[in-house]
Amino acid sequence: MPIFGPRRGTPRLAPELDDAALGRVRKQLEAASSPGALSIRVDQVEQVLRDAGTDWDRRMHRLVVLARAADPAVAQSWRRRHPQQPDPVMFGAWVDLVRGRWQGALADPRALIDDCYRAADLAPDDPGPWVALLGALRTMARPLNEVLPIWREATARDPWNREAHLQMLGYLSPEECGSHVQVLDFVDSVRSAVPPDAPTAGVELIALVERHLRTVSSGGLNALMATRQWAQPQVAAALDQALTDWLKPGFLTHAAAIADLNLLAYALVQANRGLDAAQVFQAIGGLVTPWPWGLDGDPVRQFTYWQGRTQR
Repeated sequence: MPIFGPRRGTPRLAPELDDAALGRVRKQLEAASSPGALSIRVDQVEQVLRDAGTDWDRRMHRLVVLARAADPAVAQSWRRRHPQQPDPVMFGAWVDLVRGRWQGALADPRALIDDCYRAADLAPDDPGPWVALLGALRTMARPLNEVLPIWREATARDPWNREAHLQMLGYLSPEECGSHVQVLDFVDSVRSAVPPDAPTAGVELIALVERHLRTVSSGGLNALMATRQWAQPQVAAALDQALTDWLKPGFLTHAAAIADLNLLAYALVQANRGLDAAQVFQAIGGLVTPWPWGLDGDPVRQFTYWQGRTQR
């Protein structure tokens, strides 16, 4: 992913980040329907996923973005067209999972789980079905002894799968099925093993931002002192390391690198490190992610405001 390049302009939401091919398909999925559009959309989804090949990181990014944008009819039509192929089965599972996450419950948990296992049988090397299954068990708040074997299956196929790590981090959070201690243990295990340029490079920073948000939402004196968390030696060191590494041209190459840069800019703003944040805003090039900027209001407005503040 070229961090430094000609991409500049007005800040805007772009779920595809800097994946132009994905962006074209995503826009078609979100456009008003017309005669023949469903068949065309199925063709486009099929092609853009096929083009990712066995780049599991790119493929997973595309799966998640497309599942969020697609009407269930797209997944259903694709599966009717190719009932014995793994991608239509897996895509349908992801569409159902995304909607279940939005609604707080899966519409048909058994069917979703069955689809995940079927897709895994049809494509045994693909981590995608296992990550979808991990997300399903997370949504169902299943016990850890059921979740861990699925986590191991996903990471056995793609050790640094970003989406799998995000699902596990969410599952272990105190708001869901875990605790603050479990989050710390998970982050420590990732930090000790992950290559600094892996797709999971941002996991520690995500956990730090979520901890900051918990502190702020708790109210009282803790909320007023929340900024001090960013000055703690280990936290400051994590920010320093990300700032040093991530802005090197060609260092971050994973599909969601722009999302990690958004996260870093947000964290530096919260830490009152405006000069450092300005460098990251420059690298982002106007591609805004809803999280974490949307936590404090309209994400584009928040991004634009802080970008302006840090670059004065």
